[in-house]
Amino acid sequence: MTTLTRADLDRSLAAGRIDPLYLLVGCEGYLRDIAARKIADATLTGTLLREFNESTFNLLTDSAMAAIAAAEQMPMMSERRVIRIKDFAKLRETDEEIIIRYLDRPLDSTVLVFTADDLDRRKKLTKTLLTTCTLVEFPAVKDAEAKAWARTRLKELKTTADAQVLTDIVRLVGTNLQTLSSELEKLAAAAMPTGQITSELVDQLIDRSRELSNFDLGDQLIAGDRRRALETLHRLLEDDVAPVMLLGLIAGNYHRLALAKELLKRGARDEVYKLIYGPPAKRDAFMNTLQRSDSTKIARGIQLIAAADLAIKTSLAGGGPKGARLQLEVLVCELAS
Repeated sequence: MTTLTRADLDRSLAAGRIDPLYLLVGCEGYLRDIAARKIADATLTGTLLREFNESTFNLLTDSAMAAIAAAEQMPMMSERRVIRIKDFAKLRETDEEIIIRYLDRPLDSTVLVFTADDLDRRKKLTKTLLTTCTLVEFPAVKDAEAKAWARTRLKELKTTADAQVLTDIVRLVGTNLQTLSSELEKLAAAAMPTGQITSELVDQLIDRSRELSNFDLGDQLIAGDRRRALETLHRLLEDDVAPVMLLGLIAGNYHRLALAKELLKRGARDEVYKLIYGPPAKRDAFMNTLQRSDSTKIARGIQLIAAADLAIKTSLAGGGPKGARLQLEVLVCELAS
């Protein structure tokens, strides 16, 4: 198995090195789709009849046999053709075998690209894909990368925003780049004709429900309200917040509380306020939560979060998102106990 970073893939394609099998995996679908397009563009450069040499199969609705039959066709007036296969996680064993037989003997004239949010590594098909394909992973991006990406996207939209506004946008929207792109386009349109996105504009146009839910979850955990904490967790999961990202939000809340406790001991109340974004009402709510919290409980919470982090990453590697969701539920119950 060959593993490439996103940058490695770009360099490889620019140099004309194109592999017959790719596996693009990860929850960052926006960057994953861009990578799939780059592979297709590099493969089909100069092809006059691109529409006859590029196909996508969704195996929730299309058959594995049809997808592999397309992969086995010779390209039309082109050196190669590109086939993209997605949503292959729930195939019958007979359909998996059809794909595995092709993976064992791929055609040089076809570039076959598999895309998935995650993999069940217990399956035979997954093991074969990891053995035969060039793997490129697309995990959720971190805040710093999301802000850098947003800054570049705003330049493309001929719009500007200062560093604090960008920080607020990412904090409110999250780091899913598809969602972030949509929100930036909305803000850029509203910022005309000045081309400047302000904090007031962000307050007017961006839904704060996710931020409020994140804050509520931290408050409910400290208060020991297990029932409401689980309800908030389930609401966030249904809102497609990735388990790893949710764990990071919970960890961020606890680390912020630990730091704030230490600052209060030193009498640095003004420094505590710098840890809190948003209006005075949110600052007051944070201070109330801080006063209710206990340093020992916060420290224990951070230890539990660290253990859950390892368990969730192991679950994602071995059993998919259901195991990660269960680990989060267990963590919330422990933190709220």
